[in-house]
Amino acid sequence: MVKNLVIVESPAKAKTIEGYLGKDFVVKSSFGHVRDLPKDNNAIDIKNGFKPTYIVSADKKDVVAELKKLAKEAEMVWLASDDDREGEAISWHLAEALNLNDKKTRRIVFREITKNAILNAIESPRGIDIDRVNAQQARRVLDRLVGFELSPVLWKKIKTGLSAGRVQSVAVRLVVEREREIERFKADSAFKVTALFTVDGKKLEAELPSRFKTQAEAEAFLEKCKGATYTIDNLEKKPLKRSPAAPFTTSTLQQEASRKLGFSVAQTMTVAQKLYEAGKISYMRTDSVNLSKDAIDGAVARITAAFGEQYVKVRQYKNKSQSAQEAHEAIRPTDFFAKEVSSDRNEQRLYELIRKRAIASQMADAEIEKTTATIGISTVKEKFVATGEVITFDGFLKVYIESKDDSETLEEDEHDMLPPLTIGQQLAAERVLATQRFSRPAPRYTEASLVKKLEEMGIGRPSTYAPTISTIQKRGYVEKDNRDGKERAYQVLSLVKDNITTQTKTELVGAEKGKLFPTDMAMVVNDFLVDYFPSVIDYSFTAKVEEEFDQIAAGKKAWDKMIEHFYSGFHETVTSSQNVERSTISGARELGVHPETGKKITARLGRFGPFVQMGEENEETKEKPVYASLRKGQFLENITLADALELFKLPRVVGTFEEKDMTAAIGRFGPFIRHDNKFYSLPKTLDPYTVNADEAIQLIESKRKADAEKCIKSFAENPDVQVLNGRFGPYIAVGKKNVKIPKDKVPADLTLEECLTLAEQTPDKPARGGFKKKADAKADTPAKTTAKKAATKKPAAKKAGTKKTTASEKKK
Repeated sequence: MVKNLVIVESPAKAKTIEGYLGKDFVVKSSFGHVRDLPKDNNAIDIKNGFKPTYIVSADKKDVVAELKKLAKEAEMVWLASDDDREGEAISWHLAEALNLNDKKTRRIVFREITKNAILNAIESPRGIDIDRVNAQQARRVLDRLVGFELSPVLWKKIKTGLSAGRVQSVAVRLVVEREREIERFKADSAFKVTALFTVDGKKLEAELPSRFKTQAEAEAFLEKCKGATYTIDNLEKKPLKRSPAAPFTTSTLQQEASRKLGFSVAQTMTVAQKLYEAGKISYMRTDSVNLSKDAIDGAVARITAAFGEQYVKVRQYKNKSQSAQEAHEAIRPTDFFAKEVSSDRNEQRLYELIRKRAIASQMADAEIEKTTATIGISTVKEKFVATGEVITFDGFLKVYIESKDDSETLEEDEHDMLPPLTIGQQLAAERVLATQRFSRPAPRYTEASLVKKLEEMGIGRPSTYAPTISTIQKRGYVEKDNRDGKERAYQVLSLVKDNITTQTKTELVGAEKGKLFPTDMAMVVNDFLVDYFPSVIDYSFTAKVEEEFDQIAAGKKAWDKMIEHFYSGFHETVTSSQNVERSTISGARELGVHPETGKKITARLGRFGPFVQMGEENEETKEKPVYASLRKGQFLENITLADALELFKLPRVVGTFEEKDMTAAIGRFGPFIRHDNKFYSLPKTLDPYTVNADEAIQLIESKRKADAEKCIKSFAENPDVQVLNGRFGPYIAVGKKNVKIPKDKVPADLTLEECLTLAEQTPDKPARGGFKKKADAKADTPAKTTAKKAATKKPAAKKAGTKKTTASEKKK
């Protein structure tokens, strides 16, 4: 008989906790939520206070049956899901699904998986917080209503398979509006003037605080500097202090892991989850910057032991967000003395980041002496300014330096230490430069900077950032991509030994790495939602909804009344949008006519993305229109006739090889060369518009050689069986089944019989499925029957009928 049954969400968490509890405790996992809303129109009873109906998920029936059996035998059941709204809801669903008796059920919470935290939680149990459950329930119901009613409108008016969501659509809107802002941006130029001096063999660079708008003004200034003497007019020294950043919250961890480690938002959360479940860090979904007294004591002990007492400065940080849950803790290590916690490289790197940031937060300020030298010019009133810094006490910088986004470093320079200077000292100028500089648009969002923006606007919560960013990419609204820059000319005027010269130089601008770009689909859907559903993707409204969830969690607002207030207006808008003509929102544009053929050219959104079309289908002449896909970086809303004419140059014959044409074109999966009915993908270094015959032949021969080397052995009596060279070494291919070759077998010596025997001994891979992460940001779609009808009409939309991820299952 089980004395104490402890139920947590994940098996890894269960394994860690079981090691801390004695033989009287059995720890089991629920594998996330055990109940959810069904995938049909009966999930929410709108007429009766939006009452939700929950069912035990099909893949959880065995789990529930086992837990129910153990719960009946147990003297006490401890619900130990995470200490947030989602975790509270998981505990409530478990209590309902298992028919738990209140008298023998306890709810325990902890923010770290350590022995002390677990034992303390058992010493101070509580009941299920129904207000927090209702807050999660309100989010789940609201997102289901929005997705269930809005998705069919998008399917009908734009394209089958699309989805919308209260948070995801706002995130897409931010990316779309930033792209348009960049597109509209007109760069202004000005001339920045710098001077290079030599002082006792050391270089001193100074800058004019103001800039000249035109080249003529810059040149006139340099003319006045001919024969000038340069003198140190003033020296000013100021002591500065630099304080450490607060310990990590969910969003700041995602941002810093992106900058320093190159992690995606989803990767950061996956790795952090593993560290948490292994008991190495505190809970990773938090918006608090607080540290507990025990944590501060641990940090202080570590700092004192490593660096000395002079490096200690205890701090308590305050959240900027009023909705932050101060009772929670920031993300920190559970043991400040533990350095190596995992053999997994990414886990260790993220742990080091968390540990160093938390330690630095309790360290002394860095002390800096900043020197500003003002340099007078004898022939003009303007003055050069040189700035230098020297660290007099490193403080927290000994451990950690916070990184910054591109937008924060565009105009920032490192200030080196200045050489020894005295007032009245004359300087010899090696050169004075006037360099043309251009204003820059706001940078495109990275995953991390988009999370930062959402947090600043009060949209979403720690648990929703990662799924939101993942969802908008999976739905095809946003692409994370790299883009090549373009060369731009700029002018440099040089004054050297009273002689002025002008040079034209070039620089690469607009190069992007790992940035978020909207697709044409995002732009069309966003414009439709802005026009017809402004409240759903209004920034302030979305933030206000989050505040209302907070009020529900605090017991200050009834969740059903909040939903009712939102739904009435929303439903009316859905109904009225049914009368909108589809053609007005498809993004289609007429660009003009072909100058040679006179055929009409249009641009529109198709099943596989945006394209341009020349001509119309003519049944009498059997003439078909010509199509061309848009290139990366082109958008329907601003493509021109000239751009379209360029696209129609493909497909083009680039030459012949083995008496057959080689044709360059762009297909659904990118640019390629077609030869002898075979396709060869073009690498990024080759452009389908400029690739020549020699390059195409080299590509074909390289592919043939690679294919020949790939095949180690084949069997004429059974062509379905081959011994191949793969990315991870040799393997056997039997039809669509890949079979591992034992170490004691030589691949080239394998017989057909041996290959077939090994294939029989290798189990088939299970069908894809099982537990899926579910996201609050992902919208629900209509009932399966509706989706199946859509899938029948249009195979490309089949995905719409598959299982959608939802908020309440994200814990899996």
